[in-house]
Parts: sequence; structure tokens; C-alpha cells
Amino acid sequence: MTSRNESARRAASRDASRSESTEDHLERIQELVERNGYARVSDLAEALGLSSSTVSNMVRRLAKRGFVNYQRYRGFTLTAEGAAVAAHIKDRHRTLTELLTLLGLGPETVEREVEDIEHHLTPQTLAALTALVAFWRDRPAQLQAFRSFQARAQAAEDPVRPGA
Repeated sequence: MTSRNESARRAASRDASRSESTEDHLERIQELVERNGYARVSDLAEALGLSSSTVSNMVRRLAKRGFVNYQRYRGFTLTAEGAAVAAHIKDRHRTLTELLTLLGLGPETVEREVEDIEHHLTPQTLAALTALVAFWRDRPAQLQAFRSFQARAQAAEDPVRPGA
């Protein structure tokens, strides 16, 4: 028999078996639970920009998969397994946000890009990006060297036209 923590760790690393929609729902549920102590279908629907019936159906599916403690017409929370998955998603989101910010991208671009790419990373790629973020955070001179290189490369691609 496996322990609860072991099951939660396996669930968190099982990225391929979760759809983007599942991950988006779990991520928003966790945010609502952190803010309110529980989540409600209406609040989740508003956060995701979906209808209450669509969200209600997904919450029931998440409950069947063991991610959500759900009782009809009441608030709901994440199970230990659901919380582990949500924590993994949040860590991935934070890593990508920090990486793109370190690269010098603006907040709106970072937000849009993270939402576009976060569901498509393999665990190996995420581990490499996490290590790169840690490397640059611990070695700001290396980050500055990269940003200088990036600025020179960009200037070479977009030379200022004479008289412009």
C-alpha cells in the first residue's frame, strides 16, 4: 500500500495525464482556497471565464479523480492529491514567470507567454529551466552578461536607419 505523500507526489508528476483545462481548474481552485478557505463553482467560473454548468461538470470530474472534496451546492477544497498537483502547477508557473522576467520581458508579455507554454513542458525541460533560474538568481553577473549579449544581438538585428 502506498502512502498518501507518495500518491500525491506521483499525481503531481503525472503531467501527461492532465489536460490544460484540468490544470487551470486546479490552479484556480488552489488560489480560491488560499484566499477564502474554500472554492465555490460561481467563483471558479468567474475566475476562469466559464459558465457555472461547465465548471460544475469539471469539478465533479475532478472529485471522481480524487483531486477535489466536493459536495453539491457547497464549497469545495482540494484533496491532498489535488493540493500536490496544484502546488506543482504553481511552482511551474512561478519558475516560468521568473525566467521570462529575468529575460527582460514585460509583465503583460510574461503573463501571456506563461499561460501559453506552461502546460507543454516536460518534467526534464522544467527541471532545466528551474536550474537556469536558480543559476541566474545566484549569479547576477552571469545574468547581466546574458542580458548584455541579448541587447547586442537585438541591436544587430534592428540597426537604426540613418536619418531615422
